Amino acid sequence: MAPDREGLGIIDHGLVACRDGRIAYAGSVDDAPGDLDALEIVDCERRWITPGLIDCHTHLVYAGDRAQEFEQRLNGASYEDIARAGGGIMSTVRATRAASEDELLRASLPRVTALLAEGVTLIEIKSGYGLDLASEAKMLRVARRVADMLPVEVCTTFLGAHALPPEYAGRADAYIDMLCAEMLPALAAQGLVDAVDAFCERIGFSHGQTARVFDVARRLGLPVKLHAEQLSDQGGAGLVAQYGGLSADHLEWLTPEGVAAMARAGTVAVLLPGAYYFLRETKLPPLASLRDAGVPIALATDCNPGTSPLTSLLLAMNLACTLWRLTPLEALRGVTVEAARALGRTDAGMLAPGRRADFALWDIARPADLAYAIGANPCRGVVNAGVWRAPRIDA
Repeated sequence: MAPDREGLGIIDHGLVACRDGRIAYAGSVDDAPGDLDALEIVDCERRWITPGLIDCHTHLVYAGDRAQEFEQRLNGASYEDIARAGGGIMSTVRATRAASEDELLRASLPRVTALLAEGVTLIEIKSGYGLDLASEAKMLRVARRVADMLPVEVCTTFLGAHALPPEYAGRADAYIDMLCAEMLPALAAQGLVDAVDAFCERIGFSHGQTARVFDVARRLGLPVKLHAEQLSDQGGAGLVAQYGGLSADHLEWLTPEGVAAMARAGTVAVLLPGAYYFLRETKLPPLASLRDAGVPIALATDCNPGTSPLTSLLLAMNLACTLWRLTPLEALRGVTVEAARALGRTDAGMLAPGRRADFALWDIARPADLAYAIGANPCRGVVNAGVWRAPRIDA
């Protein structure tokens, strides 16, 4: 599928054929091989087909909510003020630690279901609201169970270096010691971790502490990513690029040096417009610099209770276009091929032979419509690993 003038690879009167959960052919009906012996044919009635959407940065396994903090911010408190007063992430940690695994699962499933209704087929889910071995393991098991119960693939990310738990108050280095020596190796040994993340920020962990976590991830053969330059410039983008990281996420305070480091390493910029909007931020991510350097740009919901209670990837696309002037093409690439790259997934994000047969069917006039309408959901069907799931066009 050669790119058209919009860079989308549009095929008119196209065909997607699936076999054993993979795409066997994607292209024009006229060019299809003659040996495609279909067991079932679905006429999509000239609707648009795109790759399944990918939400490559979420924290959607958690208990409780933080609506009170939303009100506090509207009354003048900053995110950092709330965090330093014992709210913020620690509020969610307390609720998540107290919840049973089944309670966490019940709370999480509606959030995932909302994303699936909009054509999402692959989701990343982070831990980071447990901050002890038992609670982090509980969160990651719930993330795995989500994939067992719903038609979606889940990539898990260990975010133990998210905040300092109360039992380690004033002892951040001791907490990182425990995380590196005990928590991360144990969770990796249980097969619960696909990647490792950290929060490198003034209210999170230092450059040096983050590097120690990444060193352990490297020894365990796990890829890394980083919450970087959200509230200040801590040099996080350069650090994660130094480790060949999959992505640096947020990036409002990203410097030219960080952009250059990411470009050299092939590290994806994951932009999170939901948090920018919800926190009423004003510092724009350096889009022009990222474009000029050729850094891939992905988008995600950052679904979490404190800074982005967002379960609509379509709305995230609209916010990115409206607030930051991404083009609709950049937004669509950001939730498909570039989002797959941010997860290290070479088998997703494109309609091409050999890729996972994950795609969505849309009632739209043109691809830009996906980023255009606020609150609309034109999804008319989803195929996940070659299997139709509701809604379906002939239902």
